[in-house]
Formats: sequence, C-alpha cells, structure tokens
Amino acid sequence: MRLQFSSTAGTSAMGDQPTSQEFHLPLAQITQTPLDCSLRYLDFSGDYARLGLEYHGAAPFEDTTSCALAPPAREAAAVTAPWCVTMLAPAARLAQVQQLLTFFAGHGWAVSAVDTLAQRRERTVIRFQLDAELEFAAAKHTCLQLAEKLDVDLVLQPGSSQRVPALAGFDMDSTLIDAEVIDELAKITGIGEQVAAITEAAMRGELDFRQSFRKRMALLRGFSERRLAEIATQLPLKDGADKLLGGLRALGCKTAILSGGFTYFADYLRRERLPVDFIHANQLEFEHGALTGGVIEPIVDGMRKRELLQQMAEEQGLELERVIAVGDGANDIPMLNLGALGIAIHPKPKVRLEAPQSIERFGLDAALYLFGLSDQQIENLI
Repeated sequence: MRLQFSSTAGTSAMGDQPTSQEFHLPLAQITQTPLDCSLRYLDFSGDYARLGLEYHGAAPFEDTTSCALAPPAREAAAVTAPWCVTMLAPAARLAQVQQLLTFFAGHGWAVSAVDTLAQRRERTVIRFQLDAELEFAAAKHTCLQLAEKLDVDLVLQPGSSQRVPALAGFDMDSTLIDAEVIDELAKITGIGEQVAAITEAAMRGELDFRQSFRKRMALLRGFSERRLAEIATQLPLKDGADKLLGGLRALGCKTAILSGGFTYFADYLRRERLPVDFIHANQLEFEHGALTGGVIEPIVDGMRKRELLQQMAEEQGLELERVIAVGDGANDIPMLNLGALGIAIHPKPKVRLEAPQSIERFGLDAALYLFGLSDQQIENLI
C-alpha cells in the first residue's frame, strides 16, 4: 500500500526547491532507476531498505511506499557480519550507491545490513555489512580503485574491528599537525627546499628514514633553541585532531604519539593542545643553546614505532585486536600493519596502497566512524 507523500522541503514559486522523500523498497531495486539525485541516507535490515533522497522533477522510484525523511539514527546498528565497507562521501549521490551495490553484487559479496552514520549535507557516511569470503589485500585494492572512480573514500575492515580501541598510536608530523617540523626549521634557516626534498623522498619510501634523518639534522646545526619555542606555538593541528583524540579520551582509549619528529614539539602538544597519554619521539641535541646537528640514539624510525606500540600493548595487557595506529608516511607502514586497524590519513601514494585502511577526503575525526559510532554518538562525546 502506498502511503500519502509528505515532503520536508517546501516548493517555491519557481519550483527550484528539491523534494525530500524516504522510499521503502528492496535493496536490489535501488540500482534499477536511471535517475540520479542527492542521497541523504540508506538503512537496510531484513527485507526492505529505507532510502532518503532529495530530487527535482519526477520521483526516482514509482510504486513504492514513501514518507517524509526520518531524523538521524541515535546509535549505529550492531555489526554481525564478517566484513564492513564504509563509504565516506563529501556530498553523496544515489548514483554512487548504485555503483557500489552493483560492485558488491559483481564480486558475490552479499549485503546483510546497511546503516547511515552521518547524513550531513557535506558529509554522508554509510556502512555496509558484508557476508562474504574475501582475501583482504585484493579486496582492499579493488575498493580503492572504485573509490577513485566514485570520488569517495571506501574503507574495508573486519566486522570485529568496528569497536572502540583500547590503545591508539599516532604519528605526529602531517598526521596530528599539518606540517613537517623539520621542514619548518629548515625554511627559517634558508635551506627549506633542500631539506623538504629529503623529507618527501623519505615519506614516499624512496630513502631510508634513519639515513635521511641524520642528513637533515646535520643541515640544521646551529639552529637556536629559543626559536623552537616560537615555532611550537605556531604549528597548526590537522583538521579533526582535537575531536578524534578528545573522543578517544572520553571513550577510555589510551593514546600515544610515536613520531620520527621531536619530543620537544610532542611534549608541547600534550601540554597545551591535545589529550595524549604517552610520547615516544626523537630527542634534540643542544650545545650552548643551539642544535649540534647530531642525533641521539635510538632514532624512532618505522620499525621502532611498531616495536614501541606493541610494547605498550603488552605492558597494558592488551591483545593487538584492541590496538590501532594512525599515520601518513612510509615510516608509519610497519605500525599501521600491527593491530586491528591501520588508518592512513591523507597518505602518500605508497602508503595508501600498503596501509590496511585510508581516509583522504576528511579530517582525523572521520576515523571515529570506523569504530562504529554515529554522528549523534560522537556529538555526545565531544
């Protein structure tokens, strides 16, 4: 029986306002309309899906039950499937979801449930639960290829990892802060381009991190300690860093900075800007109030980050299934592949391919959706 149509958006005299409507239909039927429009949400369990759309002109679906758009769900549904794919779109379209459902069907990945974690106009997050047997690395790469085509992020993860972690390790430079500190120091001394080129090669995985670190530090000999304090106050946080770490603190998760950068700046972040529990980074060597250009061992490189994160988990009596890592560069790859999730944020191309999960189109706070949290739950935390 078709319900009386009700719209949440008015219709102006010029007819330029969209119609807002929720359609109730079988999930497979969603791919059967050639019309595209804005997608507000998609929820599915059992036999029928609830599809919230905004459109102009003719309705995308006929002979289906419909009603006004529903308010956002207060909590995410429980995850029972072995795999999840989360779509994060800046402004979701029906055509994107149609192609994604066609993609799942083509690979034989049965969709057992769908729910919308965020339905803002500038951010739509939809999680698909998949009853499927798949090989993770191959499946992840096919998802990355489709994500490029659709202009969205598609994050594949085990269903069991859709929960709040107990320990989270973070890279600092270009992850928690929107800068590479060593490059900023070099700019001030007039050797910015030279040092930045070494940093970029190291982050792409073209240079050994330890070798590149020694080379860059030698170039910074004589840099004033007084200037370091000035620079620390000017370092910009990465978008969403405060929300993610604040949310994790509220959820009882311990957080650590594991950085190839410097304890000087990590300590400042913990003291003044971000709720961080542990710090492991490189120490600067000073003489007469200036950098010596030398290096204090042990250098925190990629393998050292992984070892430290694993050591912290053991000290807290945690299984690795309760541990995640977040980074952006090649020296983060070892720790990204350690625990339940390894989330690369705005990663270099090599890292995007080798990290288990990646987010490119949103800030750090988008990682909260991968823990099974909805917008409403996140807002209650922060």
